[in-house]
Amino acid sequence: MASTTMTMAIMDIATLTLRSSFGSFALLFVLLISTKVTTSVALNNAFLSVKYKYAGREPSLSALKAHDTQRTLRILAGVDLPLGGSGRPDAVGLYYAKIGIGTPTKDYYVQVDTGSDIMWVNCIQCKDCPQKSSLGIDLTLYDVKQSSSGKLVTCNQEFCLEVNDGPLSGCAGNMSCPYLQIYGDGSSTAGYFVKDVVFYDRVSGDLQTTSANGSVIFGCGATQSGDLGSSGEGALDGILGFGKSNSSIISQLASSGKVKKMFAHCLDGKNGGGIFAIGRVVQPKVNTTPLVPNQPHYNVNMKAVQVGHTFLNLPTDVFEAGDSKGTIIDSGTTLAYLPDVVYEPLVSKIISQQKDLNVQTVHGEYTCFQYSGSVDDGFPPVTLYFENSLSLKVYPHDYLFPYEAFWCIGWQNSGMQSSDRKNLTLLGGKP
Repeated sequence: MASTTMTMAIMDIATLTLRSSFGSFALLFVLLISTKVTTSVALNNAFLSVKYKYAGREPSLSALKAHDTQRTLRILAGVDLPLGGSGRPDAVGLYYAKIGIGTPTKDYYVQVDTGSDIMWVNCIQCKDCPQKSSLGIDLTLYDVKQSSSGKLVTCNQEFCLEVNDGPLSGCAGNMSCPYLQIYGDGSSTAGYFVKDVVFYDRVSGDLQTTSANGSVIFGCGATQSGDLGSSGEGALDGILGFGKSNSSIISQLASSGKVKKMFAHCLDGKNGGGIFAIGRVVQPKVNTTPLVPNQPHYNVNMKAVQVGHTFLNLPTDVFEAGDSKGTIIDSGTTLAYLPDVVYEPLVSKIISQQKDLNVQTVHGEYTCFQYSGSVDDGFPPVTLYFENSLSLKVYPHDYLFPYEAFWCIGWQNSGMQSSDRKNLTLLGGKP
């Protein structure tokens, strides 16, 4: 795997380690990885091989932005929902993995998502769940009765009380613990919680894995509405949430001593595939920045933006975490979105490096220009600074992308989005 196509981020409960290399025009944190990705992890770790839905083909910017718009609705709407769940597989979800569930084990394909908490899969009772997928995978409906290790989660169990912030009206005793999630785009999923054995790979040595498993409580989807019930492009069996709450799979595995509560993801959006590794990465050496406490998502403290040798003069509170603001890292979002007060001076500074550029707006939203020379020689790198003196340098060949006869700027303006997104800095996962 060439280093120019890989992105990698490592997260734990207190810190975010950013280690990646850019490809194309989207933003993720950048430090170079060697061509051979060597990840030695301490004891108690897990490994998921992931695939990219657009492998071998490049979706349009419009398709990626449409995906991000719907996803941000779910992220922002999900903050106040019970269970903290905000992610779901949709028509343009990006990365998915195969896991095993139950005894005997059956394979399920789930979207891997750092922006949501619960894991759920479609269940045997579901009449509106996808029956087929354009990804060339077989979809499977989970049946707790067909698994000797599967059990229903009841209303009086601690998990049910915790995810609902106390007793749920109408849910008592040995009744099945229900879940319901309604998303910002009007889609919903409903069902009940079950507990079963989930199978995954464990790192046993340099580039070597062995099978491992752990008991996990997850949602059994019985009713879907909106595009959740649609078969066709991108349909999956469910979602694997890597969020921060106690209901996420990483939190559950960590609380049982199966893994360390930290993970790394290394994603290849150009050629497809990648990994999600759970556990402490020992090699290669990484740098860290703290996560912002008491936030439902993976928020980091972004401090400054430098274009070439010049720091942008930005409001002091532009990156402060808060309601619908701050900086979020999310593998399920595609591109990079900056508030207008950051985006406008950034783009202006980049363009000012070359006199007499014929700057045009393509499709009403992309800033583009014609340039025949080397973009790395003609335009400046952009450096993002984070808490703990962590910096990320993005080179012109990373933030500029070719479109027909133009070069276009890949940064996106949050100010052009909905009012609840305009102050948000959202750093997506497409390399």
